[in-house]
Amino acid sequence: MIPDDRGVTPAVGKALEVGIVVLFVGAMTTALYGGAVPDYRDAVGAEVGDRAVVAAAERVENAVPPAARDVRTVHGVDLPRSIRGENYRIAVENRTLVLDHPAAAVDAHARLALPERAESVDGAWRSSDDAVVVVTGDRGGLSVELTAREELRGER
Repeated sequence: MIPDDRGVTPAVGKALEVGIVVLFVGAMTTALYGGAVPDYRDAVGAEVGDRAVVAAAERVENAVPPAARDVRTVHGVDLPRSIRGENYRIAVENRTLVLDHPAAAVDAHARLALPERAESVDGAWRSSDDAVVVVTGDRGGLSVELTAREELRGER
């Protein structure tokens, strides 16, 4: 008598199909997360960083009053809480706002267009802080400082 193995054929066929699908999904996941997805995240992070720095620079420039010399103003600045899933910092270097981000691909800077009477521009913001720009001055000139609202000790 010859053994009859025809009842096993559908089960083996389905197992092969499942194996092929698992291999396909694994290969696609590896390809995407190995190349396309990180590149996309870097590109989007760089764009968000550029926009955040430009918007922050505009807010700093608008905080300086046009002609006043005896002044103390505090203006809030809206910043994204994270870029590319990471916290970041924006600091002033030579009258330029510079984005400091853990991902090297996320880099941005914007030169501040401030009047000459703004003698000093200092400070930094962390993305986790409630960012404000403080403008103080007297007849001698103006000072612009980037700081956190918590650093003002309840002042408004």
